[in-house]
Amino acid sequence: MGQRSAWEGTLDAGSLRGLADILYRNAEDGPGAEVAARRDAEGAWERVTAARMLNDVTALAKGLIGTGVDAGDRVVIVGGADYDQLLMHFAVWAVRAVAVPLPANCSQARLLHVVRDCRPAAVVLGDGRLAAAASAASRDIPDLSRVWRLDGPEGLEAVSRPGAYMDSSAVRFRLEETTAADPAVIAYPAGTDVRRPGAVLSHGDRLAAARALADRLLPALRGAGAGSAGALVHLRLSDSAGQAAVAACMLARVRVGVVDPAEKLVEQARAFRPAVLVAAADAIEEVYAAEERRARQSGWDSNSAFGAAAEIAAEYDRGGRKGAWKRVSMAMYDWMYSRFREAYGGRLRLAVALGGRVPATLDHFYNGAGVPLVQVFGSTEAGGALTAGALGARRAGTHGTALEGVELRVGPGGELFAHGPGVFPGYWNAQAAGETAFRDGWLATGYTGEIDDDGYVTVTGRLRVQACADPAPRRAAVPQPPPERPAQGGGGEPAPAAAPARPAAELPPAPQGPPAAPEQHAVEQARPAAAALPAAAPAAPAPTDPEEIVAGLERRISAHSLVGQVMVIGRGRPYCTALVTLAADQLEYWRLVNNRPLNASPEEIAADPDLLREIEYAVGEANTTVPAPLAVRAFHVLAEEFTPQSGLLLPDGSLRRDAVLRAFAEEIEGLYRSVEPGRQG
Repeated sequence: MGQRSAWEGTLDAGSLRGLADILYRNAEDGPGAEVAARRDAEGAWERVTAARMLNDVTALAKGLIGTGVDAGDRVVIVGGADYDQLLMHFAVWAVRAVAVPLPANCSQARLLHVVRDCRPAAVVLGDGRLAAAASAASRDIPDLSRVWRLDGPEGLEAVSRPGAYMDSSAVRFRLEETTAADPAVIAYPAGTDVRRPGAVLSHGDRLAAARALADRLLPALRGAGAGSAGALVHLRLSDSAGQAAVAACMLARVRVGVVDPAEKLVEQARAFRPAVLVAAADAIEEVYAAEERRARQSGWDSNSAFGAAAEIAAEYDRGGRKGAWKRVSMAMYDWMYSRFREAYGGRLRLAVALGGRVPATLDHFYNGAGVPLVQVFGSTEAGGALTAGALGARRAGTHGTALEGVELRVGPGGELFAHGPGVFPGYWNAQAAGETAFRDGWLATGYTGEIDDDGYVTVTGRLRVQACADPAPRRAAVPQPPPERPAQGGGGEPAPAAAPARPAAELPPAPQGPPAAPEQHAVEQARPAAAALPAAAPAAPAPTDPEEIVAGLERRISAHSLVGQVMVIGRGRPYCTALVTLAADQLEYWRLVNNRPLNASPEEIAADPDLLREIEYAVGEANTTVPAPLAVRAFHVLAEEFTPQSGLLLPDGSLRRDAVLRAFAEEIEGLYRSVEPGRQG
């Protein structure tokens, strides 16, 4: 068979042994069919056939076998989202090993914890930022035999070389032994607490969620012409949502390209010209916000026209009957709507918001303007997808209805509980945590939501970063990672030592009763909302001493890779605030990843809205672990870390708190002058 002329539907996931079996089936049925896309050295998209992708994956898989990676071994993959990362995941699955994906910007502390927790046979790094940490870990973990870097002169060839002498049948034998129950992924969550356990997802879990997602969404491609059925996934491959989207596209035999969300969505969409776009809700909102800013900057007339056009498009989608007057009104502003269609490449048949929530008004606008948009909700522990809208069966502002085989209900505290074929078996090396994730056989998703009479689900917030009741269960058998940031000198990205005790007068009065949910300010929908745990979830013993509580709060905020040091202030104040310094090594890395100018000063980067949102996320998440009176309600970011040379840090790494209070008195006062406490003073 040659290249297909149109979208033909999905593979039967039930007949597949595992995820890598998709590649073999695609290559057998149509070796010349275009199943993926990669970018060349100049950044142009190049199409990849099923036969070539299988050859690329097989070469890497032979290299893994030649290195000694056995069935069930773990392989940590650190990086963003590109074709090389995609190949590494499928190569790991092809040899019946387990992929442990981590984002490119993960901290050294997180990498060390993951390596010590899952004890991998190999680590694959997208670049050299964490090379020193990986090498240090290899000295502690006898099972870790290889650390590869993909940014070196050899790239993937270094991985494939150990198996160059080997026959491809060695990979095929491994694949034929794979079963749906075999673990495929250990997904460690992002967040400020690096000690959280990793969720184990089997091949069957991932395939079940992917098949249901493909069956619900991809019929929108029926009738698509040759070469136009391409999907662009603008999500990290370290995220369960990104993996679910890629697996769904591969099952559906849709040409898939992956791009890291750190890259601008519009630029990549215009270059790729997808028929299907999968992106986070905030990225889709940002495209609208950019066009709105453009109209505002063009003058009053353009701003007024933009507002009128947006309202007409939303009303057009809301209305059942499309009368002549509505059609005329839409035609008047088609010049503006075409800008949105072209922003996504001009061939879009379906936009999928996976992660977060697009407000109903914006949902109506996109669909009215000719950009078909549906929303999807999923959780890591449920394979990445639980609900989805569909063209012709959507309700604006909701996450659609439950996928095939999935059951959802609302439990105590408004938490969504799920049951279905994609639900995970438990956490790696944390049986107790896995047990707390279920209530009478139903997965407690950690999200709050509503289900209307027609079965449409609306996710309204987040209770926990993970399904387990204790987001960071202690495991005495597993050694804890060393501090992320040394007290003085030394390279790498380490973490602060424990905060020293401080005078009780520096803190607000101790709260009475159980911890309450802290008030949240300026936190976007895609970020976890603070809320109390449902009564059904057993609570871990919590410290009652305000000094211990605040010390723990500082440690949790400091665990974020961008944060150097944290000092919480509350003495004689109406609420707690904090001074936050930025880690010098991570500041430069963040600038490069986010394409900020080379001449941008540390102070300019410290005031960057995107960076502040990351710090706000860390603060908001840490706040969920403390009583409301001790939650940080405003913070100020400093571009430079406290050092002994500045007189603000003692030789043992502890802060000279009185000196910090004097040195930054003006900034601290500014945190209390705001009419409404916010994230940045």
